[in-house]
Amino acid sequence: KFFFVCLFFSYTYIFHIVYIIFIYLVCRYFCLFFCRQKEALKERLEKFTPYNPDVTNIKILVAGQTGAGKSSFINSVLSAFQGEIVNEALADASGSAASHSFTKTLRTYRIRSGDADLPFELCDVIGLEPERISECQPDDIINTIYGHVKEGYKFKEKPLTSDDEHYNQNPSLSDQAFCLVYVIDANTFQLSEDDKILTEKLRLIRQTISDKGIPQVIVMSKVDEASPLVSKDLKMVYRSKKIKEKMELCSFKVGVPMSNIFPVKNYHNEINTNDNVDVLILKAFDQIVRSADARQRHASNECIQQ
Repeated sequence: KFFFVCLFFSYTYIFHIVYIIFIYLVCRYFCLFFCRQKEALKERLEKFTPYNPDVTNIKILVAGQTGAGKSSFINSVLSAFQGEIVNEALADASGSAASHSFTKTLRTYRIRSGDADLPFELCDVIGLEPERISECQPDDIINTIYGHVKEGYKFKEKPLTSDDEHYNQNPSLSDQAFCLVYVIDANTFQLSEDDKILTEKLRLIRQTISDKGIPQVIVMSKVDEASPLVSKDLKMVYRSKKIKEKMELCSFKVGVPMSNIFPVKNYHNEINTNDNVDVLILKAFDQIVRSADARQRHASNECIQQ
């Protein structure tokens, strides 16, 4: 009897050892998988070349609700390529949605990978604010997309006019943005009155630029705060029912298809980069670049025909 008891505990011990080894191997596999996925995404983007040789950079405009994390998204893209935390785009670090936009001046950020410049530029603009009903914010964003707003322009209460020194009368293709990225906070986006005003502003922008064939992408930030499951494991973001519901609501309210909505976690208070964060950021950015490139090809062909 004693022999069988010892045998039972021996088998139990061996089972636990095998189980621990199995879990270790599974975790290691997923870590290697995400690391390889990240490197594959980076390599593909690093090899990208604009269709039109006269367009040296693919310009992408990043807009969003005040406090949603648009400047943090820009920093996260820069960080994913540099392999270290980058804070070039000044972001509000208070941790709460500000009542007014932290970004006041139009600034463009060139993406670098190591020491090499990549042919992408991210434009940071003033955040949309719900309490300001006037159309000055949408007008300035639309003018920026069309290339009419010069670098360094300080956004004001009234929209930029054509007689202003910062107004570019004859923008080239390189001055224009080929994709609008709108950042939405997954943790706070709902059907409140503020959201209704903001979505109406976004719809106004979308309706105007859609006539020009400019693609629009939604980046849904702070997904780790919106879902306990994702907070524990970022790799579960596409399996989270709560995140899917947020994406469906966003698609319904804004009008952007689900295939153009990308859940991400921005770098906020980290001191090192993380493969899981980078993969989501690079997946979103890869699709943004593909959409922008398609628009750039079409715009280039239009110029040739003219």
